[in-house]
Amino acid sequence: MFRNILADVTGNTHRTEFSIDKMYAPESSTGRLGLVEFRALEMPPDSRMSLAQMLLMRASVAAFWRTPYERTLVRWGTRLHDDFMLPHFVAQDFAAVLEELAQLGYPLDGSWFAPHQEFRFPKIGDVTVEGATVELRHALEPWHVLGEEPASGGTVRYVDSSAERLQAKVSGWVDERYVLSCNGKAVPLTQTATVGEYVGGVRFKAWAPPSALHPTVAAQSPLVFDIYDRWNGRSVGGITHYVSHPGGRNYDTFPVNANEAEARRRARFFPFGHTPEKMAEPKVVTGREHPRTLDLRRAP
Repeated sequence: MFRNILADVTGNTHRTEFSIDKMYAPESSTGRLGLVEFRALEMPPDSRMSLAQMLLMRASVAAFWRTPYERTLVRWGTRLHDDFMLPHFVAQDFAAVLEELAQLGYPLDGSWFAPHQEFRFPKIGDVTVEGATVELRHALEPWHVLGEEPASGGTVRYVDSSAERLQAKVSGWVDERYVLSCNGKAVPLTQTATVGEYVGGVRFKAWAPPSALHPTVAAQSPLVFDIYDRWNGRSVGGITHYVSHPGGRNYDTFPVNANEAEARRRARFFPFGHTPEKMAEPKVVTGREHPRTLDLRRAP
């Protein structure tokens, strides 16, 4: 019944988030193993993180077995590539999932999954200026599979890995006074449940590969974040973030441990470098499909 629904765009049943081609396929005995594979989770770097994922899946299956989900499904549409690319909304949604599992009789401690959040959305850095704090974190960014191109020995399809996304979260923010801008464009901020806290996304072209979805758009690094003060008409502080080493260094080896990896990330972050002198007030450039994300590739 679900075979033709749980398939990807090419009709492959093995690459979907729920793979049932080994559950009860009538054409072969190896396809009747009673296996349902859930492919939406990546392999974590620690065995305890993997155990937490397994516990979450087992609790979900047991909860839905006892209490089937019979409510109307939500068609999120483009919000999947807007809200749920940002770590704040991912954590908020996941907290709601744990709360519902607890109500169904399967309480799970949210702190068990804090390493997953930090691993997937590492902190870039933060700065505090005049009581307002700006924090940058890596966000999710899906990469497009490009069209077929001829190559030596056959045909290839590249993946456009040039786009990246960050989350900017501000706290102690006075919305009537301050504007957060990135490379001269205002970041659309959405208020959270905490007073004075706002969050927004920034999507940009990190580097220029030979084959990309937007070949005429140049790389947009570094990103200069300004805390613009409407009262004084200038930037009072900011952040500079580099995609790669600001001195042009190319690492030949992987980090030997987590400390070296953290040092490499820190080398690309500077809690200064904002726009000096007087400047015009940054204008908001929002898209109709992704209202919570500033896409610098669209900005003139």
